Amino acid sequence: MTSQYFTYNKPKVIQALRYHFITRREIKIMIILVNVFAILSAGLFFFKRISPFAFLVSSVLWFVLMITFWFLLPNMIYKKAPAFQDRLKAILSNDEFRIENERGGRSWLWADFSTWMESPYFFHLYFTSRSFFIVPKDAFVDDDVHEARKIFKEKITKNS
Repeated sequence: MTSQYFTYNKPKVIQALRYHFITRREIKIMIILVNVFAILSAGLFFFKRISPFAFLVSSVLWFVLMITFWFLLPNMIYKKAPAFQDRLKAILSNDEFRIENERGGRSWLWADFSTWMESPYFFHLYFTSRSFFIVPKDAFVDDDVHEARKIFKEKITKNS
């Protein structure tokens, strides 16, 4: 199955990258811990158990964490990856996944992928927990999205 040529829409890619970060286990744990710390410090500040400076530090930590994962990291990755500026075509065959542009292409065997997941606008194909490729759903016409999902379920054994 072959998709049509596609380009990446920056706001959708940024959303997909946010989705990637928020679904990572270590980031979820860190966000939960920082939120518990911020709530605890707010409670302790309210009951006059800690100084305003300690409450300020916990609040700043919370804001820095949210700004980093919500704005800075997705934008940095978008700017660094040249594939997001390219016009690509995805080819899903029985043996491999292939990406092509006007200058050439690259193939990966299905066994090279460890897992996959679906976000609102993309299929995320993971090599490792930090190395992945995203394919926009709108690259596939009509029912081809369902066919692509079926191929990913069949060929990439572990779904996250």
